[in-house]
Amino acid sequence: MNIIKRSGQEVVFNSVKIEDAVNKANCTVQEMDRLSGQQIREVVERVTALCVDMKRSPSVEEIQDMVEEEIMKQRAYKVATNYITYRYKRELVRKSNSTDKQILSLLECNNEEVLQENSNKNPVVNSVQRDYMAGEVSKDITKRFLLPQEIVDAHEKGIIHFHDADYFAQHMHNCCLVNLEDMLQNGTIISETMIERPHSFSTACNIATQAIAQIASSQYGGQSITLSHIAPFVQVSREKFRREVRQELEAQHIDADEKMISQMAEMRVRREIKQGVQMIQYQVITLMTTNGQAPFVTVFMYLNEVPEGQTRDDLALIIEEMLRQRIQGVKNEQGVFITPAFPKLIYVLEEDNITDGSKYWELTKLAAQCTAKRMVPDYISEKIMKQLKDGNCYPCMGCRSFLTVYKDDSDHYKFYGRFNQGVVTLNLVDVACSSGKDMDKFWEIMEERLDLCRRALMCRHNRLKGTPSDVAPILWQNGALARLKKGETIDKLLYGNYSTISLGYAGLCECVRYMTGHSHTHQGGTEFALKVMNHLNDTCRRWAAETNISFSLYGTPLESTTYKFSKCLQDRFGIIPGVTDKNYITNSYHIHVTEEINAFDKLTFEAQFQKLSPGGAISYVEVPNMQNNIDAVLAVMQHIYDHIMYAELNTKSDYCQCCGYDGEIQIIEDEHHKLIWKCPKCGNTDQDKMNVARRTCGYIGTQFWNQGRTQEIKERVMHL
Repeated sequence: MNIIKRSGQEVVFNSVKIEDAVNKANCTVQEMDRLSGQQIREVVERVTALCVDMKRSPSVEEIQDMVEEEIMKQRAYKVATNYITYRYKRELVRKSNSTDKQILSLLECNNEEVLQENSNKNPVVNSVQRDYMAGEVSKDITKRFLLPQEIVDAHEKGIIHFHDADYFAQHMHNCCLVNLEDMLQNGTIISETMIERPHSFSTACNIATQAIAQIASSQYGGQSITLSHIAPFVQVSREKFRREVRQELEAQHIDADEKMISQMAEMRVRREIKQGVQMIQYQVITLMTTNGQAPFVTVFMYLNEVPEGQTRDDLALIIEEMLRQRIQGVKNEQGVFITPAFPKLIYVLEEDNITDGSKYWELTKLAAQCTAKRMVPDYISEKIMKQLKDGNCYPCMGCRSFLTVYKDDSDHYKFYGRFNQGVVTLNLVDVACSSGKDMDKFWEIMEERLDLCRRALMCRHNRLKGTPSDVAPILWQNGALARLKKGETIDKLLYGNYSTISLGYAGLCECVRYMTGHSHTHQGGTEFALKVMNHLNDTCRRWAAETNISFSLYGTPLESTTYKFSKCLQDRFGIIPGVTDKNYITNSYHIHVTEEINAFDKLTFEAQFQKLSPGGAISYVEVPNMQNNIDAVLAVMQHIYDHIMYAELNTKSDYCQCCGYDGEIQIIEDEHHKLIWKCPKCGNTDQDKMNVARRTCGYIGTQFWNQGRTQEIKERVMHL
């Protein structure tokens, strides 16, 4: 069994240290008040047993809490008092400079929490360490100076989660939809260099990737671009190639009609599309932003976003090439093709591509093959989205955050060039457990917690107020999000639905189970779950009306936070079967990962909750290897089109570098009760010598996860 030290380092559990600490406290009191040797051994044995029962690595603080409780059970109150006093004094010493040990453990690469904090960051790399070091300083400043103490306390207790505190000290926003059309058509400036309107498709792709890298370094969340914004440049290249072919043939005194010229030019167009798409795919994968990871970028593929005719046909060619290259994958260090994490791909299902015989059906079949092989693209139903978004269809920002519908001063719908201000997540499980199953108390606590979330969200909003456009020229001055003047603040973009701010929620499943005794798929549970969701939406609408700020309900993509919330719940309420007995809680409104249900019923059921999560959410179905059953993938895609706005299929895509095994890498429990990954063929357990790709939060992770998320992955049941 291991424990987590305050620095984040994971070390082997040593009961002798508990015994030594109790003995020291014992010696500070008179003999008549002391514990006997047998009592001390009982304290140590009981604490050790409690740690083993946790089925995870406890923290030093958790162990010390257990020690206090066990000393009290022995009625050695003076010993307990001195033990508590000693802890308090040591805590004051540590708080005098609370970041030193964290930063040193980062540099030594032995901070276990950070090693598994982000499944797409490698904490051994200098740039990642630099970002984490800056983050530790930012979090320290945020806790001590920038946030009210009650919000800090609620965050640390897992009552709420104040996301991305490591970036809060700076005036940065969360995620966005890039207005690539404005940047390409009207020119932009990147690193103080004028970039004019591109004269070819490949140049447009190159500019897009440079913009992506700059944008990623100026915000902390995901960004999305649409292929529709680069599709018009295929025709620019086509016309250029026609001129070049004609000149080359004339120079060689070859007579050629327009048909021959067009055919030769089209061959060059196809080659340039391939090169341009390859540029986007490989540059996104290989670029390293200032926060130490590849840009978190989503590529939107929506045929109906451009007019019917040549531009739409060109867009189809780009999408086809994007899918073909993604099916191939990228080579790892051994030269083996594997599944990359980014860019995330979204394919829109629409009338012209969803049925056999429709114009772009073959493109949809290719998308199905890509999903079966590489877990992307994900799917948006144009039909359902238009029903929910006032007749509009547009991408999410990053993995799931959706903008509120908005019209500009000209009464035109506008989505690109907009952003999200930030997220604060409410732990619904804690609300339920705090109520003791008293329904009146539940709603009373809910209101108190929502008021806390509102104050935390206003801290985010107010942190952005007064931000000058000069802090990120590519965003605010050069077209990615706006064309503000130098020195002008971004304040006008924070109101009137132009940007959103998100009330996140987590653990609806466990919340309902605690309050009703049923899963939220059960009739009695469903009714209560919908009541909770409607209440959260009503609250967001009320806040928006009172502030002119677009508050929106958001199904939080918990990654490391799922483990944090579960640990906090266990500390506060103990182990409650079906509620707090896992090292994770369920994302947003999702059906619990262990609940048996087929793919079609799951998507249909969750659709009613996705509708009530307008600020963002995504549903998924867990499937086995589907590469030999593309018809089943297509059937799920057609079900998505008819029933739910946004969904994905989760499969596995692994590779063992030791033996070449390319099946599913397994999760097992080692002798310390820690979950680790193991190749079923050769027994390799070295994470540095295997490639594992899993979707956990709407996007694919490739650097492994903490113990809570790993348990969740291990316990997933198949839906197909």
